[in-house]
Amino acid sequence: MRSAVRLAGLCAGLLLSQGVLAAESLPQRWVSAGGSLSEWVVQLGGQSKLVGVDTTSLHPASLKALPSIGYQRQLAAEGILSLRPDILLGTEEMGPPPVLQQIKAAGVRIEQLSAKADLQVLQHNLQSLGRLLGDEPRAQQVFVDYQKRLERQAQWVSEAQRTYPAPRVLLLLGHAGNSLMAAGKDTAAAWLIERAGGQNLTTHDGYKSLSSEALAALDPQVVIVADRSLDGDAARDALLKQNPALAMTRAAKDGRLLALDPTLLVGGLGPRLPNDLATLSAGFYPQVPKILAESLLQP
Repeated sequence: MRSAVRLAGLCAGLLLSQGVLAAESLPQRWVSAGGSLSEWVVQLGGQSKLVGVDTTSLHPASLKALPSIGYQRQLAAEGILSLRPDILLGTEEMGPPPVLQQIKAAGVRIEQLSAKADLQVLQHNLQSLGRLLGDEPRAQQVFVDYQKRLERQAQWVSEAQRTYPAPRVLLLLGHAGNSLMAAGKDTAAAWLIERAGGQNLTTHDGYKSLSSEALAALDPQVVIVADRSLDGDAARDALLKQNPALAMTRAAKDGRLLALDPTLLVGGLGPRLPNDLATLSAGFYPQVPKILAESLLQP
């Protein structure tokens, strides 16, 4: 009997030791560059591991208290290394490459995930984060729940389009006073427009400035402005004054200018997107009863 008890105790001790070793082998000090990735780390229970984030990592608000490493495309090795990270997390947008090489040479693990707006890519990213955080089942469940919400979104849009045509939509990215950039194909913005039930009017790739003539010719029914300074009627009035061609569009005349947090477009598909998709859909199809649009906001 005593031998059996000792054996059981030995086995339990070995299992506990293996668990401790496995936990210790996981990165414990994280620096994250990319708003959506930082949000996913928090969503998966890893906020306590974050020791620094970039300037696009603004959600949840508690991340603003962490040291900033600057903008994800313009990182500096000295500031990051001073935080003594085990891992630097980002996407292919992170850089510049010489800085990443310097950080890697200092012994910091660099994990670059894809920022492509695609569900399969998101699933892979969440699986990778789940492994790095030591909780793959939680990451898988988070993805399943996310996918279900997007399926509900697609069903809602399909029902709305049985009665109403898809609006012609243009998304403009920028800051008040600067040239606005129109979102083109193969961007997170285009993915958002299409998932929310709109027709993206641009045919170029990436983001590019539009001439006044081109903007007038597109004449969108809805304009989404991803600009941190766009908040309230006064900001909208200033934006239209600075961009006369925008003021002449059907969207502006009909009062269909929608605001979008630009950090939603950084770092791939993030956890806040389903809610913002629902908000965009309600703006695209104002004729649909409000209670139906609000149903999409439920987890």
